This record gives sequence, C-alpha cells and structure tokens, in this order.
Amino acid sequence: MMACLRHWLFASLALFASLGQAHEMSMAEMQLRELAQGEFVWQWTASEKRAPDEVLKPLWPSHCTAEVNLLHCGSAGLQGTLGMEGVGQAYSAVLVKVFWLDGQARVYTLTAGQPTVHLYGTADDERGMGEIARAYTLLGVEHILSGIDHLLFVIAMLLLVGFNRRLVWTISAFTAAHSLTLASSALGWLVLRPPPVEAAIALSIVLVAAEALHQRQTISRRWPALVAFLFGLVHGLGFAGALKEIGLPDDHLLVALLSFNVGVEIGQLLTVAAAWALWRLTSRWSVAPKLRTALLYSIGSVAAYWSLLRVATIFG
Repeated sequence: MMACLRHWLFASLALFASLGQAHEMSMAEMQLRELAQGEFVWQWTASEKRAPDEVLKPLWPSHCTAEVNLLHCGSAGLQGTLGMEGVGQAYSAVLVKVFWLDGQARVYTLTAGQPTVHLYGTADDERGMGEIARAYTLLGVEHILSGIDHLLFVIAMLLLVGFNRRLVWTISAFTAAHSLTLASSALGWLVLRPPPVEAAIALSIVLVAAEALHQRQTISRRWPALVAFLFGLVHGLGFAGALKEIGLPDDHLLVALLSFNVGVEIGQLLTVAAAWALWRLTSRWSVAPKLRTALLYSIGSVAAYWSLLRVATIFG
C-alpha cells in the first residue's frame, strides 16, 4: 500500500507541475474593419499560442462571402450569426472587434460554451444583457476550472477546515474577498504587477497545505475564514488578470464583471461538490488518512516549486 501511495505522489507531482505553468486562459483576437457599406477587411491581431488561422475558422453570416481577408456582405450588412470553429481547443476564447464605418466599435467574446454571437449590422446593435452574461459566466467557469493553482488552494482549504459548519463561513469569506479585489482591479482602482500576485498565490497554497498537515491550534485553524479572506484578496487579483486579458465591453460593463465573478463561483462550488463526493466515498477507507497526507504533500510540494519559479520571475 505504501508503494502505491509513493507512486501516486510522484505522479501527482509531475501532473501538477506540468499543469501549473499552463493554466492561464489563452486568447486570440480578430479585428473587422468596415471600409464601405457592407465591405469589411478582417485579420488576426493578437494571439498567445499557434497562429490562430491554423486552429480557428470564422463562420460568417450566410449572406456574407469571404475572399482572403475581405468580407463582402452587401446591402444587408454584417448581421446574422457569427461563429468560430475550433474555439475552446487551442484557444479558450476569441475576441472579435468590429470597427464600423461611422467610427464606433463593438467587442464580442466567443468561447467553447458560446461559440456564436448575433450581429445586428450596425454599432447600435444593443446586445442583450443575457448574451453578455452567458458569455462571461462561461468564461469565469472555464477560468477557475483551468486554473490549477486556484483549485489547489480551494482543495487545501477543504482539507484544513473539513466538511463542517465552518466551511460555509470559510468559502463565504474567500468569495467576498476575491470578489472585492476582482472588481477593484478590473475597474482600474487597484493595479499590481502580475508576477508578485502569481507568486503570492503559490505561497498561499504552501501555507494552507502546511497548516493542514498538523493539528496545532494556529490562526489558520482557529479562524480559517479570516485566512481565507486575506488570501482571497490575492486570488481576486489573479482572476482580474485573466479578465483583463479577455476585456470588458463598454456597454454592460458591470453585467460582464458580475457574470464573470458568478462563473468563478460556479466553478468553485463544482470543485467543492466534487471534493465532498470524493470524501463521502473514501472517508470509511482505512487508508483515507494516508491518502489525505499524501495529497497535502503533493499540493504543498508543487506549490513550493511554483513559488520558486514565480519569485525568480519577479527578479528575473
């Protein structure tokens, strides 16, 4: 049994270490510029990985025809359904920026959960709040579920607190804190460089994992909600960094911000629910305490490794 635990520990370390440096959301950006009524030129303007045209294919409204980087929509204009084939694979989301002939602009976000948007042919399209809310909620869920460091922090807190009444207050404190800094940073009221924030997130995981490994009555065990709130302030800045890459629409800005935060909470609650189900399944196993210890050592070791890399980035 101990040999199995050792193999599991080494496999976990390798997996978490490989994922930890690649959890950030990958974005691609496309621009469409109206040259004349119904005539557009389009191009990919920004990406973080492979050339977007290798993995992404725009699906234009049915009445529009594409010719290399020119789009002809005729008198009907650019209206109808715009889709993006391949989104959610190499790229988490695609930002489509449309610059209209009258000088106005609109930004649309496409994700795997919402790979299409509806265009209305003018800058005054009045995108419904529901469409924006769905897109940014999905982006929030995708971010938290792909952000392995945030997930490991939540799991470490669960192992520290346990599934009892205090867990509700701990999760509520973490939610309130990261909502506060997410909003403040996204709105430009609080600005910090990403490297220190990422390093602090990794260090927070190390601390919580270390606290969960012993039974001493430290601050973390006496007031886990306070610790969750303080570290939640830091994690909120990490969420804000992802949201900054995505961008916020000028119209319905608060709706997009709130929806992204709701998506983060949904992803977090899904993690808690999965952890609770696993706990119910394994709590009666005689080997459960050893599995808990192995998991905490895995989390703490990987987070310590991230901490070294991210601190080096600050001074590099």
